[in-house]
Amino acid sequence: MKVLFIGDVVGQPGRKAVQQLLPGLRARWELECVIANGENSAHGAGITHSTAQELLNSGVDVITSGDHVWDQKEAAALLAGEPRCLRPLNYPPGIPGNGSFIIARPGRLPLAILNLQGRTFIAAHENPFLVAEAEVARLRQLTPNILVDFHAEATSEKVAMGWMLDGQVSAVIGTHTHIQTADERILPNGTACLTDAGCTGGQGGVLGREWAPVVHRYRTGLPQRFGICETDVQLQGCVIDIDDATGKARSIHRVIEKLSPN
Repeated sequence: MKVLFIGDVVGQPGRKAVQQLLPGLRARWELECVIANGENSAHGAGITHSTAQELLNSGVDVITSGDHVWDQKEAAALLAGEPRCLRPLNYPPGIPGNGSFIIARPGRLPLAILNLQGRTFIAAHENPFLVAEAEVARLRQLTPNILVDFHAEATSEKVAMGWMLDGQVSAVIGTHTHIQTADERILPNGTACLTDAGCTGGQGGVLGREWAPVVHRYRTGLPQRFGICETDVQLQGCVIDIDDATGKARSIHRVIEKLSPN
């Protein structure tokens, strides 16, 4: 089973990249499932009903998120009503939405998606390592095929999660920093890891935003409105090939696909 994980989708350019590039990637890689982090898909901050539906209509099977998922006021209703849109599992009890989802595959074992959020240099919630242990144990009763989106700032925290879950999940893919890392590997017990899947959106700026206001903010310390970058649009992420029977990863390949300018 080949699964495409799409790094943080930023605004309309990111959504356009998914819409236009995903069909070609699906054919080239013979993809069966597509997961995308969509927490910045609405205007670069948060997610809405319309942007979530646009990603799902483009062929995304499950949308994961992170700390910016609440930036749009309709997020709570979206998460409560659309099980394919996840928020990190390690939020306190009673928060709308779900932190995991199971993709049914008729005649074959399903694929489970687990969304977690780190605690280092980011808003702290329940311990993701303890939450992960419990949820992975539950999911493994249903399937060995489990992909984890660990939305975290610290490289060390993401690498540590990979080692803890090695052999228990198919892949641990990091999100949040919007910078694709070059450390893809398969750990000794069969778990594929990548510290960060990158950013799906404009690369001609800073993390999907226009570079000039960001630089001005750093130079002056004054608040700025960061517009969405619309140049050098790319889809970034990775493709993981998973052995259906064991849940172990056979391979992991980074993806950088450029959107041709109109």
